Amino acid sequence: MLRSILLALLLTATAHAQWTIQQSNTTADLRGIDNVGHGIAWASGSNGTVLHTTDNGATWLLCKTPPDAEHLDFRGIQAFDANTAIIMSSGKGDLSRLYKTIDGCQTWRLVFTNPDKDGFWDSLRFEEVDPRYTHNDIQGILVGDPVDGRFAIFISSHFGESWTSLSQPPISVKRPKAKSGEALFAASNTAADAVGDANNLAFVSGGTAGSLLYHLSGGGLAFDTWMTLPAFEVTQLDFPHSSESQGAFAMAHRKVDDVTFDFMIVGGNYSKPESAGFAAYVPAATYKFFVRHQPAQAATTPPHGYRSAVAYDAPTNTWITVGPNGTDISTDDGRNWRALKPSATDTPDADQHWNALSLPFVVGPHGRIGILLPTALQPAKSP
Repeated sequence: MLRSILLALLLTATAHAQWTIQQSNTTADLRGIDNVGHGIAWASGSNGTVLHTTDNGATWLLCKTPPDAEHLDFRGIQAFDANTAIIMSSGKGDLSRLYKTIDGCQTWRLVFTNPDKDGFWDSLRFEEVDPRYTHNDIQGILVGDPVDGRFAIFISSHFGESWTSLSQPPISVKRPKAKSGEALFAASNTAADAVGDANNLAFVSGGTAGSLLYHLSGGGLAFDTWMTLPAFEVTQLDFPHSSESQGAFAMAHRKVDDVTFDFMIVGGNYSKPESAGFAAYVPAATYKFFVRHQPAQAATTPPHGYRSAVAYDAPTNTWITVGPNGTDISTDDGRNWRALKPSATDTPDADQHWNALSLPFVVGPHGRIGILLPTALQPAKSP
């Protein structure tokens, strides 16, 4: 009897089966990953590196480097099909750029360069593709570190072809002020999120000033047709903030309905990846046409280290988060996280050395790419 109890406790403490390591054919540090579906995914990283696959990762092809981008660090990528993608480089001033391809990365066009000499872009996100929309209907957000005391936020209503500051007409929404020492992290391109019917955006911050969730809901209106001027809702996150390398790093959403989304936020201290990670669940509630969020609910059992990316798997109702020292999952909306450890047939470090996540793919340093096994998130069987 005692043996059965111990085995049961062991099975609930960890989950087995893991990431299968794929051949990327590059040694670049990868931080951007976007799964389009139907076997199509794109990845990006250091030294102007962009990769894509059309066979679910069996073969990763190295793209042509965009013009004058050999030394750029492509922290973010958003793709729409096998031919079309937009990449974001992160760096001070004009080292932050957006390039776009429409021919499967045979050629690239520079579509936007950071207009702020002291700016630094952190996250590029487009709304989930709705089959009812054409590419020109797909809208995106671009969020960067504060400039002149306010977060840099740009909006695209034209599939990334043109970009407008959130504070400029016809949008004219006041960008939130940043506290001294507050910034975003460009660790995985998921410090921001574009959710809803092309009209909601959210992002998380960190640093010595603390960690906050900023959420702007358009009340069912498109970015370029505001009839109201909503303000940002701000939610305090109980993440430690004694260091500029510490705070909220990434967020993901779960759709409740067309205008309501729950958020999961993860982080930690990237300079001390083995120290305790942090996670917070922020459930939403809808009041008339606007979404308001309940207070953040901090994890009782947090992830086992600094975590730089998080995602939600709807079929299993599971949140999954990754970082340099491991992978964790939660099936109770972030209250408790347990390690997802490699099985006997997995690579021994299959749970580690990860930066960014777009299920079922994950990427990391030195060209590391993995794909989640179909059984990885299934509940552990009782003995």
